Amino acid sequence: MKDMRPKHAEMPNARRAVRQPRAPRKPRTRLHEVAAATSALLLISGLVVSSGFVAQSAEADQDSIAATTALAESTGIQSDQLDFYEERGETIARDNASDALTEANVVIAASQSKVDATALASVASSLASYGILPINLVESLTARTKAETASVAAATAEVDRVAAEAAAAAAAAEAAAQAAAQAAAEAAAAEAAAAAAAQSVAGGNTVEGARATARSMASSQYGWGADQFSCLDKLWQKESGWSYSAVNSSSGATGIPQSLPGNKMASAGSDWATNATTQISWGLGYIKASSYGTPCAAWSHSQAVGWY
Repeated sequence: MKDMRPKHAEMPNARRAVRQPRAPRKPRTRLHEVAAATSALLLISGLVVSSGFVAQSAEADQDSIAATTALAESTGIQSDQLDFYEERGETIARDNASDALTEANVVIAASQSKVDATALASVASSLASYGILPINLVESLTARTKAETASVAAATAEVDRVAAEAAAAAAAAEAAAQAAAQAAAEAAAAEAAAAAAAQSVAGGNTVEGARATARSMASSQYGWGADQFSCLDKLWQKESGWSYSAVNSSSGATGIPQSLPGNKMASAGSDWATNATTQISWGLGYIKASSYGTPCAAWSHSQAVGWY
Protein backbone atom coordinates (compact mmCIF):
# COMPACT_ATOMS: atom_id res chain seq x y z
CA MET A 1 0.00 0.00 0.00
CA LYS A 2 1.06 3.55 -0.65
CA ASP A 3 2.30 5.49 2.33
CA MET A 4 -0.24 8.25 3.01
CA ARG A 5 1.71 10.10 5.73
CA PRO A 6 2.54 13.77 5.13
CA LYS A 7 5.63 14.33 3.11
CA HIS A 8 7.23 16.61 5.65
CA ALA A 9 7.42 13.74 7.96
CA GLU A 10 10.01 12.24 5.61
CA MET A 11 12.31 15.23 5.74
CA PRO A 12 15.57 14.09 7.24
CA ASN A 13 16.18 17.18 9.42
CA ALA A 14 12.63 17.66 10.61
CA ARG A 15 12.10 17.68 14.33
CA ARG A 16 8.97 17.25 16.20
CA ALA A 17 7.94 20.33 18.21
CA VAL A 18 8.27 19.58 21.83
CA ARG A 19 6.16 21.64 24.33
CA GLN A 20 8.31 22.76 27.21
CA PRO A 21 6.72 22.43 30.59
CA ARG A 22 5.57 25.85 32.04
CA ALA A 23 7.22 26.96 35.22
CA PRO A 24 4.85 26.99 38.12
CA ARG A 25 3.39 30.52 38.87
CA LYS A 26 4.35 31.97 42.17
CA PRO A 27 1.39 32.97 44.25
CA ARG A 28 0.80 36.76 44.50
CA THR A 29 1.20 38.04 48.01
CA ARG A 30 -0.31 41.13 49.62
CA LEU A 31 3.14 42.73 49.37
CA HIS A 32 3.17 42.28 45.59
CA GLU A 33 -0.31 43.76 45.26
CA VAL A 34 0.63 46.80 47.33
CA ALA A 35 3.84 47.28 45.37
CA ALA A 36 2.04 47.03 42.03
CA ALA A 37 -0.72 49.47 43.03
CA THR A 38 1.73 51.90 44.55
CA SER A 39 3.96 51.76 41.47
CA ALA A 40 1.02 52.66 39.24
CA LEU A 41 0.01 55.56 41.47
CA LEU A 42 3.52 56.91 41.67
CA LEU A 43 3.88 56.73 37.92
CA ILE A 44 0.79 58.96 37.50
CA SER A 45 1.50 61.37 40.37
CA GLY A 46 5.14 61.73 39.32
CA LEU A 47 4.12 64.07 36.52
CA VAL A 48 4.69 67.77 37.15
CA VAL A 49 4.07 70.87 35.07
CA SER A 50 6.87 73.27 34.13
CA SER A 51 7.28 73.69 30.42
CA GLY A 52 5.52 70.32 30.04
CA PHE A 53 5.08 66.99 31.84
CA VAL A 54 8.36 65.11 32.57
CA ALA A 55 8.90 61.76 34.28
CA GLN A 56 10.67 61.46 37.59
CA SER A 57 13.65 59.18 37.82
CA ALA A 58 13.05 55.48 38.08
CA GLU A 59 15.30 55.38 41.09
CA ALA A 60 13.07 57.88 42.94
CA ASP A 61 10.04 55.78 41.99
CA GLN A 62 11.66 52.68 43.37
CA ASP A 63 12.51 54.48 46.59
CA SER A 64 8.91 55.70 46.89
CA ILE A 65 7.59 52.20 46.18
CA ALA A 66 9.87 50.75 48.78
CA ALA A 67 8.82 53.36 51.33
CA THR A 68 5.12 52.80 50.59
CA THR A 69 5.59 49.04 50.77
CA ALA A 70 7.34 49.36 54.10
CA LEU A 71 4.51 51.57 55.35
CA ALA A 72 1.93 49.04 54.24
CA GLU A 73 3.79 46.20 55.93
CA SER A 74 4.25 48.17 59.15
CA THR A 75 0.63 49.33 59.38
CA GLY A 76 -1.09 46.32 57.92
CA ILE A 77 -3.06 48.47 55.41
CA GLN A 78 -4.34 46.57 52.41
CA SER A 79 -3.74 47.86 48.88
CA ASP A 80 -7.40 48.68 48.40
CA GLN A 81 -7.28 50.66 51.63
CA LEU A 82 -4.29 52.60 50.31
CA ASP A 83 -6.29 53.39 47.20
CA PHE A 84 -9.13 54.68 49.35
CA TYR A 85 -6.87 56.96 51.38
CA GLU A 86 -5.18 58.19 48.22
CA GLU A 87 -8.52 59.07 46.64
CA ARG A 88 -9.75 60.66 49.85
CA GLY A 89 -6.62 62.83 50.05
CA GLU A 90 -7.09 63.95 46.45
CA THR A 91 -10.73 64.84 47.13
CA ILE A 92 -9.77 66.96 50.12
CA ALA A 93 -7.00 68.69 48.17
CA ARG A 94 -9.32 69.55 45.29
CA ASP A 95 -12.01 70.78 47.70
CA ASN A 96 -9.42 73.04 49.30
CA ALA A 97 -8.49 74.30 45.86
CA SER A 98 -12.14 75.11 45.12
CA ASP A 99 -12.51 77.04 48.37
CA ALA A 100 -9.27 78.92 47.78
CA LEU A 101 -10.37 79.81 44.26
CA THR A 102 -13.74 81.13 45.49
CA GLU A 103 -12.09 83.32 48.12
CA ALA A 104 -9.54 84.57 45.60
CA ASN A 105 -12.27 85.65 43.20
CA VAL A 106 -14.05 87.55 45.97
CA VAL A 107 -10.84 89.37 46.92
CA ILE A 108 -10.03 90.16 43.29
CA ALA A 109 -13.46 91.74 42.85
CA ALA A 110 -13.04 93.79 46.03
CA SER A 111 -9.60 95.01 44.97
CA GLN A 112 -10.73 96.57 41.70
CA SER A 113 -9.37 100.14 41.27
CA LYS A 114 -7.64 99.85 44.65
CA VAL A 115 -4.60 97.55 44.47
CA ASP A 116 -2.72 95.50 41.87
CA ALA A 117 -4.10 91.93 41.93
CA THR A 118 -2.32 90.73 38.79
CA ALA A 119 -0.29 88.05 40.57
CA LEU A 120 -3.35 86.72 42.36
CA ALA A 121 -5.38 86.68 39.15
CA SER A 122 -2.60 84.74 37.40
CA VAL A 123 -2.22 82.00 40.00
CA ALA A 124 -6.01 81.78 40.40
CA SER A 125 -6.31 81.29 36.65
CA SER A 126 -3.89 78.37 36.87
CA LEU A 127 -5.75 76.88 39.84
CA ALA A 128 -9.03 77.06 37.92
CA SER A 129 -8.08 73.73 36.28
CA TYR A 130 -7.73 71.99 39.65
CA GLY A 131 -10.09 69.26 38.53
CA ILE A 132 -7.64 67.86 35.97
CA LEU A 133 -4.24 68.90 37.26
CA PRO A 134 -1.92 66.47 39.10
CA ILE A 135 -2.60 66.54 42.79
CA ASN A 136 0.84 67.80 43.81
CA LEU A 137 0.46 70.74 41.44
CA VAL A 138 -3.04 71.42 42.80
CA GLU A 139 -1.66 71.59 46.32
CA SER A 140 1.17 73.89 45.27
CA LEU A 141 -1.15 76.26 43.39
CA THR A 142 -3.61 76.24 46.29
CA ALA A 143 -0.90 77.32 48.72
CA ARG A 144 0.25 80.10 46.38
CA THR A 145 -3.31 81.24 45.80
CA LYS A 146 -4.01 81.46 49.53
CA ALA A 147 -0.82 83.46 50.12
CA GLU A 148 -1.59 85.90 47.30
CA THR A 149 -5.21 86.20 48.47
CA ALA A 150 -4.11 87.14 51.98
CA SER A 151 -1.65 89.71 50.61
CA VAL A 152 -4.17 91.37 48.29
CA ALA A 153 -6.89 91.32 50.96
CA ALA A 154 -4.58 93.06 53.44
CA ALA A 155 -3.58 95.69 50.87
CA THR A 156 -7.22 96.30 49.95
CA ALA A 157 -8.20 96.66 53.61
CA GLU A 158 -5.46 99.24 54.10
CA VAL A 159 -6.67 101.24 51.10
CA ASP A 160 -10.22 101.08 52.45
CA ARG A 161 -9.03 102.23 55.87
CA VAL A 162 -7.19 105.22 54.46
CA ALA A 163 -10.18 106.11 52.28
CA ALA A 164 -12.53 105.86 55.27
CA GLU A 165 -10.30 108.14 57.33
CA ALA A 166 -10.13 110.66 54.48
CA ALA A 167 -13.92 110.54 54.08
CA ALA A 168 -14.40 111.04 57.82
CA ALA A 169 -11.99 113.99 57.81
CA ALA A 170 -13.78 115.53 54.83
CA ALA A 171 -17.15 115.04 56.52
CA ALA A 172 -15.84 116.61 59.72
CA ALA A 173 -14.45 119.55 57.78
CA GLU A 174 -17.74 119.98 55.96
CA ALA A 175 -19.66 119.82 59.22
CA ALA A 176 -17.31 122.39 60.77
CA ALA A 177 -17.73 124.68 57.76
CA GLN A 178 -21.50 124.37 57.96
CA ALA A 179 -21.43 125.05 61.70
CA ALA A 180 -19.24 128.11 61.14
CA ALA A 181 -21.55 129.35 58.41
CA GLN A 182 -24.56 128.77 60.65
CA ALA A 183 -22.89 130.59 63.52
CA ALA A 184 -21.99 133.47 61.23
CA ALA A 185 -25.56 133.62 59.93
CA GLU A 186 -26.95 133.60 63.46
CA ALA A 187 -24.51 136.28 64.54
CA ALA A 188 -25.49 138.39 61.56
CA ALA A 189 -29.16 137.87 62.32
CA ALA A 190 -28.62 138.78 65.96
CA GLU A 191 -26.69 141.87 64.95
CA ALA A 192 -29.43 142.86 62.52
CA ALA A 193 -32.06 142.29 65.19
CA ALA A 194 -30.08 144.35 67.66
CA ALA A 195 -29.70 147.11 65.13
CA ALA A 196 -33.40 147.00 64.35
CA ALA A 197 -34.22 147.00 68.03
CA ALA A 198 -31.87 149.90 68.61
CA GLN A 199 -33.44 151.76 65.74
CA SER A 200 -36.87 150.92 67.05
CA VAL A 201 -35.94 152.05 70.52
CA ALA A 202 -34.40 155.20 69.16
CA GLY A 203 -37.53 155.88 67.16
CA GLY A 204 -39.74 154.95 70.08
CA ASN A 205 -37.77 157.21 72.40
CA THR A 206 -38.75 160.31 70.49
CA VAL A 207 -41.77 162.25 71.69
CA GLU A 208 -43.85 161.30 68.66
CA GLY A 209 -42.58 157.73 68.81
CA ALA A 210 -43.53 157.45 72.48
CA ARG A 211 -47.01 158.88 71.80
CA ALA A 212 -47.57 156.41 68.94
CA THR A 213 -46.48 153.52 71.15
CA ALA A 214 -48.75 154.62 73.98
CA ARG A 215 -51.76 155.03 71.66
CA SER A 216 -51.23 151.50 70.23
CA MET A 217 -50.71 149.80 73.61
CA ALA A 218 -53.64 151.60 75.29
CA SER A 219 -55.95 150.35 72.57
CA SER A 220 -54.62 146.81 72.08
CA GLN A 221 -53.96 145.92 75.73
CA TYR A 222 -56.63 147.89 77.62
CA GLY A 223 -59.29 148.78 75.07
CA TRP A 224 -58.89 152.50 75.66
CA GLY A 225 -59.96 154.60 72.70
CA ALA A 226 -59.17 158.11 71.54
CA ASP A 227 -60.93 159.82 74.47
CA GLN A 228 -58.79 157.98 77.03
CA PHE A 229 -55.64 158.58 75.03
CA SER A 230 -56.43 162.28 74.96
CA CYS A 231 -56.44 162.31 78.77
CA LEU A 232 -53.24 160.24 78.85
CA ASP A 233 -51.52 162.58 76.42
CA LYS A 234 -52.29 165.55 78.64
CA LEU A 235 -51.29 163.75 81.82
CA TRP A 236 -47.84 162.62 80.67
CA GLN A 237 -47.19 165.85 78.81
CA LYS A 238 -47.58 167.59 82.15
CA GLU A 239 -45.49 165.00 84.04
CA SER A 240 -42.50 164.58 81.71
CA GLY A 241 -43.19 166.11 78.33
CA TRP A 242 -43.08 162.48 77.02
CA SER A 243 -39.31 162.34 77.62
CA TYR A 244 -37.98 158.92 78.66
CA SER A 245 -34.98 160.61 80.31
CA ALA A 246 -36.97 163.10 82.40
CA VAL A 247 -36.07 163.19 86.12
CA ASN A 248 -37.80 165.37 88.76
CA SER A 249 -35.02 167.16 90.55
CA SER A 250 -36.92 167.48 93.81
CA SER A 251 -38.67 164.11 94.12
CA GLY A 252 -36.53 161.90 91.90
CA ALA A 253 -39.52 160.73 89.86
CA THR A 254 -38.24 159.25 86.58
CA GLY A 255 -39.27 158.73 82.98
CA ILE A 256 -42.39 159.41 80.96
CA PRO A 257 -44.86 158.25 83.66
CA GLN A 258 -42.67 159.77 86.44
CA SER A 259 -42.27 156.58 88.46
CA LEU A 260 -41.20 157.15 92.07
CA PRO A 261 -38.71 155.67 92.55
CA GLY A 262 -37.70 155.06 88.96
CA ASN A 263 -36.58 151.46 89.48
CA LYS A 264 -40.18 150.41 90.02
CA MET A 265 -40.34 150.25 86.25
CA ALA A 266 -37.87 147.32 86.30
CA SER A 267 -40.91 145.09 86.67
CA ALA A 268 -41.68 145.89 83.01
CA GLY A 269 -38.13 145.41 81.74
CA SER A 270 -34.48 145.74 82.68
CA ASP A 271 -34.05 148.54 80.14
CA TRP A 272 -36.53 150.78 81.92
CA ALA A 273 -34.05 153.65 82.18
CA THR A 274 -33.37 153.84 78.42
CA ASN A 275 -36.48 152.53 76.66
CA ALA A 276 -39.63 154.61 76.36
CA THR A 277 -41.68 151.57 75.44
CA THR A 278 -40.80 149.86 78.71
CA GLN A 279 -41.73 152.98 80.65
CA ILE A 280 -45.05 153.29 78.81
CA SER A 281 -45.86 149.61 79.46
CA TRP A 282 -45.29 150.13 83.19
CA GLY A 283 -47.17 153.46 83.28
CA LEU A 284 -50.30 152.06 81.62
CA GLY A 285 -50.29 149.08 83.97
CA TYR A 286 -49.93 151.40 86.97
CA ILE A 287 -52.98 153.48 85.95
CA LYS A 288 -55.07 150.37 85.32
CA ALA A 289 -54.14 148.75 88.63
CA SER A 290 -54.48 151.91 90.74
CA SER A 291 -57.63 153.47 92.11
CA TYR A 292 -57.87 155.58 88.99
CA GLY A 293 -58.54 152.71 86.61
CA THR A 294 -58.42 154.91 83.49
CA PRO A 295 -56.23 157.70 82.11
CA CYS A 296 -59.09 160.23 82.35
CA ALA A 297 -59.60 159.48 86.07
CA ALA A 298 -55.87 159.88 86.65
CA TRP A 299 -55.87 163.14 84.72
CA SER A 300 -58.77 164.49 86.81
CA HIS A 301 -56.89 163.67 90.01
CA SER A 302 -53.76 165.34 88.71
CA GLN A 303 -55.70 168.46 87.86
CA ALA A 304 -57.18 168.52 91.39
CA VAL A 305 -54.06 167.89 93.49
CA GLY A 306 -51.17 168.39 91.07
CA TRP A 307 -50.02 164.74 90.92
CA TYR A 308 -51.46 161.29 90.30
